[in-house]
Amino acid sequence: MSDQPFPPADAAAFIGLCAGEWMSLRSSFELSSGGDDDWHSSERGELVVRCGAPADEVEGELVVTAPGGATTTLRFQRDGALAINGASAGQWRFWPDGSMELNLSQPDGTSVQERIWFTRANLRLRSTTATDQEGTPLQGSFCTDIRRVSKPAA
Repeated sequence: MSDQPFPPADAAAFIGLCAGEWMSLRSSFELSSGGDDDWHSSERGELVVRCGAPADEVEGELVVTAPGGATTTLRFQRDGALAINGASAGQWRFWPDGSMELNLSQPDGTSVQERIWFTRANLRLRSTTATDQEGTPLQGSFCTDIRRVSKPAA
């Protein structure tokens, strides 16, 4: 279990609460899919999230290792800017309800908004919506992350 305060009262507490090993289930929906069978997918995986130390201009940093082993670093600047793997990627905002919102802009004009919130210290929910430059929804996903509090049986 995390030793971070719950619910998180600020962005630094939120970022700290994200650290840990997570079992994850993501359901994705391709809204632009023309077929009846390929519009939805679900995947299960394990995420490992580590927190980096805040610096002068940085509120916090998360290093996320996905099921395939790929690592992504998210750096939350104090001015609300978000960098992913060292490149400017968008904006972040901590809401008074204890949730975090990420807004990312893609080179093709696609915008991605992800909202992350905790219902318990060991249960995190994430919803993501991608829209094109006209605001038409392209893709959505919902993810449930459960913190692993003990190692699985061998």
